[in-house]
Amino acid sequence: MTSHDSGHDGGRDLLRHHGDVDAGPGLADFAVNVRTPAPPRWLRDRLAAALDHLGAYPARAADDRARRAAARRHGRLPEEVLVLAGAAEGFALLPALNPALAAVVHPSFTEPEVALRDAGVPVHRVLLSADDGYRLRPELVPDEADLVVLGNPTNPTSVLHPADVVRSLARPGRVLVVDEAFADAVPGEPESLAGDRDVPGLLVLRSLTKTWGLAGLRAGYLLGSPDLLTRLASPRPQWPVGSLVLEAVAACCEPAAVAEAERMAVAGREHARHAARQLGQLVVVPPSAPFLLLRVPDGERVRKALRDKGVAVRRADTFPGLTPDHLRVAVRPPEEFAVLTDALRVVLEERR
Repeated sequence: MTSHDSGHDGGRDLLRHHGDVDAGPGLADFAVNVRTPAPPRWLRDRLAAALDHLGAYPARAADDRARRAAARRHGRLPEEVLVLAGAAEGFALLPALNPALAAVVHPSFTEPEVALRDAGVPVHRVLLSADDGYRLRPELVPDEADLVVLGNPTNPTSVLHPADVVRSLARPGRVLVVDEAFADAVPGEPESLAGDRDVPGLLVLRSLTKTWGLAGLRAGYLLGSPDLLTRLASPRPQWPVGSLVLEAVAACCEPAAVAEAERMAVAGREHARHAARQLGQLVVVPPSAPFLLLRVPDGERVRKALRDKGVAVRRADTFPGLTPDHLRVAVRPPEEFAVLTDALRVVLEERR
């Protein structure tokens, strides 16, 4: 299923909705996908030590160090790394490529479409179907699209697309943007394209937010060919990222941090499987990432009833292709996730 709609069928306000709006003070938060409420102690210590240097402008040497660390992490060259003020900045830079037609695969994170539409770029929505588990179907992407954007694993469906299928979307004259914000939450990162240096026009977006509890810092990076990164960076101001971001990228790409992220991913996979078993038939597809897409009858009322009981979940009707009956819930350790399952059980019983 495809769509050429102009974005008025829900408007940009809906596309700009994110889980932090559904969360709130005093609520048990299953709406936001950040996996830990704060950075680990070792990372906080690294960032705290960097505070002593905030009187100076971010140094080129610090940017070089961050890019070298990310390059080593993914088997690339430093000039193939662009450090970002959060992964969302990567989407905001896409209009600098001047695409004639962008194809955005949905349901998926909505910021790429917002950024492209706001810049006047024509957007073609490629809507995947629940009937086949939101499987990526390359034949639905228009041949004339010179920019294609998708997530892997995909937010909010928690589907992980095979790397070979994603690669098949690349071709000369096209930029293929793969949002891998949750890739380090998948043990072994088996379908990641972050290390692919030979795929034409490939850009891979990585985030530090989810695994390392850095949503408030805004830290991420892009991987791609130097010429593409130069074009993307052309509208950026001087000193586009701060010293703490550069320190965070360098720290989180070191081998010890990568190993810690892998251990967290293995534990997270078990937590996700446990959560899916607890929620049973409400889960739309088996999860590959630390969140679940649910389909709940009378979902909007259920979401509001959960909130009344002190539990926040993410409305998912703001994602193109989904409905008010769809909810996204973050996976937490079983003892924490029981808060959600107990509240949901009560709400559904009250509904009956």
